[in-house]
Amino acid sequence: MERNDIIDFRALEKELQAALTADEMYKQENAAKLRAVEQRVASYEEFRGIVLASHLKPLERKDKMGGKKSAPWNCHATQGRNCHTTRGSTCQDEATEIVQVKTLFQPETSAEFYRDWRRHLRSKPERYQALLQLGGPKLGRLFQVDVGFGLLGELLVTLADHVRPADRVAVLGILHNLASTGRFTLNLSLLSHTERESCRGLFRKLQAMSAPRPTKEGLHQEEQSLEEQPGGPQEEERLLQELLGLYQVN
Repeated sequence: MERNDIIDFRALEKELQAALTADEMYKQENAAKLRAVEQRVASYEEFRGIVLASHLKPLERKDKMGGKKSAPWNCHATQGRNCHTTRGSTCQDEATEIVQVKTLFQPETSAEFYRDWRRHLRSKPERYQALLQLGGPKLGRLFQVDVGFGLLGELLVTLADHVRPADRVAVLGILHNLASTGRFTLNLSLLSHTERESCRGLFRKLQAMSAPRPTKEGLHQEEQSLEEQPGGPQEEERLLQELLGLYQVN
């Protein structure tokens, strides 16, 4: 057997576990949505809160009475909160791991993205840099099936708060790939009022970053060919106009 034909069982196991985790999260969120509809919640914020808390486990009687805890109440909370009960070396190892994740944010599955996004990337500047680091194509592959409830709004708010002229092309690419993910229209319709306003603000900033271009009559032949080549300024503007429609920005 050639070296390239060797099966990496550890990688397969990791991929399977991540897929199972993502599937479980989807089932929990879907069940929470159905419960919220049946309860006829009064507002979208209440509906959103129920769905985002769908992974939390209720406390058992022995947990309330001070008995031995069999399972964490919040399975997605960081384990670093119990550092004071462990040795200093363990705390140092966990701190080193967090720094490494922030330095190199490279999730291979949507489940890994959810975990690291909410556990390690707490500030918006860190989240913005992480999105630029991943890039649009990688994000599109990660969320090919579904971005996940609530996450699309967080991504748009992060981009809106920190977009810079130098990152305009990269941000357009991220928006384009997110618009190609599954259930995008549904996730877009579930944005809160604040998230929708951030989305509009993001596109206003992107429009303002496009410098006025001279007319074709005022361009030399060489300059005109550069304007019309793939990835050039005209292509950027066409993409922006397309995204305005996809994101339903008036």
